[in-house]
Amino acid sequence: MIDSAALRIHERLALLPELRPVRLGEGRRFALWDLASTAEGALGEILEPDSLTVSLERRLRLRLGAYGRDRRIDDNHGRRYWITDGHGTVGTIAVGLWPTGGDALQVWSLYVHPVARHRGMATAVLDAVYAACVAEGLGGYRLDAYWTWRDSVRFYLGRGLWLTSWKRALALARLSFLPEYEVREAPGGDLEFWVAGDGPLLVAGRSQDGKWLRLTESEAYARVTAAQPRAVMPVYAHATLALHLAVRGRPLVREEEAEWVHRWSGDTGGPEGLAYRIGRFEQAARHDGWLVPGDGGD
Repeated sequence: MIDSAALRIHERLALLPELRPVRLGEGRRFALWDLASTAEGALGEILEPDSLTVSLERRLRLRLGAYGRDRRIDDNHGRRYWITDGHGTVGTIAVGLWPTGGDALQVWSLYVHPVARHRGMATAVLDAVYAACVAEGLGGYRLDAYWTWRDSVRFYLGRGLWLTSWKRALALARLSFLPEYEVREAPGGDLEFWVAGDGPLLVAGRSQDGKWLRLTESEAYARVTAAQPRAVMPVYAHATLALHLAVRGRPLVREEEAEWVHRWSGDTGGPEGLAYRIGRFEQAARHDGWLVPGDGGD
């Protein structure tokens, strides 16, 4: 049976003016918008989804391989919505029907048409999904992002999402049991990871020669971990700060850990683990013919 709390969440979402459930017969159009989103992220090609011809669609799906398949959503798996602005369709989102870890619903297919961006539409929709989840007793939402889709990663970090895993992609989440955080740049250039409290939990800078990461856990961090020895927040703090460092092009490897980077295999953790996964993500992206920022000049 579909989770009853999830059904109530979707009842709330269907009433929002900025969302309209995908109707019978609109599945193909939604799939084309999904394809345009994938082509932009993976290939760097911005397309008009409602103008895709059959031949162009076929070429794109061939280039994208498994990622370009027409993945119609089973109604027992999730619900699809159009994002609207009062005048027409401006984007897409899909929300799951089964809670995952942390009692969170999975979100995917979030896309806003280029002409409608920078108006806060995606942020408002994500906020609405989170509010509906919490109102019905669930923890929030999770979504996956690809490392090489750098604009998307920066967007999600800007919304305050936590990095909770990097097993197959960057698993990001907004969960009620995780506090809001802030990453601040100190006058000397260090990045500080703050949550509500009396100081930064983590401080990340460069070694004296600029090549290596210098990472310090504060007294506030020690107090948090001592008070909550089984809490995942300190682990997620390390991972999330590491991703903030990565998108800024900062070092992720401490000199004393350099010889161990190739041995990291965990699903989350410290910056060296993320450095290892980024290498694997970029290797896989190149194999699939994706655009990798930095190869062509990002």
